[in-house]
Amino acid sequence: MSILTTLFQDFAARLCSTEFLNDARHSDHPTAFSRCRKLPLPTLVAIMLTGMRMSIQAEMDTFFAHLRHQAQLVHEVSEQAFSQARAKLSLTAIPRLNDWLIARAERDQFVPRWRALRLVADAWTLRFGLRARHVQRTALADQILFGLFLPGPDLMLAASLHSIHERGERQFLFEHLDRLSPDDLLLLDRGYPCRWLVAVLNQRAIKFCMRVDNCSGFACVRDFMRSSANERIVILRAPDKQDAIDYECPRKPQRVLLVRNVSPTGEQRVLMTNLFDDKLYPADCFGKLYHRHWGIEEAFKRLKHRLNLEHVTGLTQQAVAQDVAAKIVCDNLQALVALTAHVDAELPANKRINHAYAHTALKPLMPILLLGRVIGRKIGALLRGVLGLVAGRTYRHRGNLSKPRKQGPKPHKAMTQKNCCNGLTWVDWGYPGDEPASHTLSVMSSGTS
Repeated sequence: MSILTTLFQDFAARLCSTEFLNDARHSDHPTAFSRCRKLPLPTLVAIMLTGMRMSIQAEMDTFFAHLRHQAQLVHEVSEQAFSQARAKLSLTAIPRLNDWLIARAERDQFVPRWRALRLVADAWTLRFGLRARHVQRTALADQILFGLFLPGPDLMLAASLHSIHERGERQFLFEHLDRLSPDDLLLLDRGYPCRWLVAVLNQRAIKFCMRVDNCSGFACVRDFMRSSANERIVILRAPDKQDAIDYECPRKPQRVLLVRNVSPTGEQRVLMTNLFDDKLYPADCFGKLYHRHWGIEEAFKRLKHRLNLEHVTGLTQQAVAQDVAAKIVCDNLQALVALTAHVDAELPANKRINHAYAHTALKPLMPILLLGRVIGRKIGALLRGVLGLVAGRTYRHRGNLSKPRKQGPKPHKAMTQKNCCNGLTWVDWGYPGDEPASHTLSVMSSGTS
């Protein structure tokens, strides 16, 4: 528990540091956050990191009430002041906070290893469409949110917004490869396999395991699926000349291993990897390895339903990007609290922390945890209390269960059911053959930031 206390103390110190101040200033406002105001930089960012789900004014009044340890709301800052302050916050400030948090979690050994490798998986893809366009510098009409996820500790490594006119998920993954190292193992679902991507990963010595059945055009995969072999080393053709030029990868045939895996429901999967050592990585380990990829779905559910990622607090592109980054950091902090609660309570492996309750228990303390250094509060006792509450709310995990998703549009509130009239739309394309399901993302408050 002391490790978590120190982490929050150092995180709060980071918010107040000169280094973060220089990172946080928008290039158009080089002297921002210099004067002593009611909403200084640490407070502004702390409000955003609590996971804003209500209107801006309600969130701020609740934040200052929690900061004072009182039940009555405190109106200290207006939503117009919040909008003006956030306009001076750079787009890289909160993502760099997340980079610091991930590096600190690595140092404090929150991120476990699988056979000495760190697991990294591709995250979800969202498509946004702006409905209200009456403000200047409004968010782009359609965008895609892509990220890299650490399945073990349930932490988001990095995420970014992209235009739909870019070349798709493979291109987004290529732009994030600099964040990976030879000690990482990249888990990829269907839709990624292609010859140039395999060549790039092998060139950079990045280990990977990707699913290639059904959506793959590789002839060697089709031949393998028709055979009775459980594993086979095959040679992929060299990437096309233009792909080799565009992605600066070698135009050479690539050697990979195909492994057959049968799910508990009898579905046959084919996994492609560059892990050839059958002693360190036997064929029967890849099925459980691939299954760990599905922790992304739970993370997406938390962000979408518990943190209301679909509700943004402004209409500009800057506001949307800030909201997405802030809620990712909020979810990462909550995941570290859940991990610590699980370890401190010595819970068995089949007992899982209820992350929804963890967020509910943690949110009232977030103002003090993030600004405790400023107001002189000791956070150790507060963390001990919340860890006990979180550890008491668990559920039993049962493996090898399958609940196939029913075809058709997903249930979602209509705009008349939401607390605003402006919004964003995203489309879940599902798997090949599924019908795309449209959803609406609402905007909290009447502000136009």
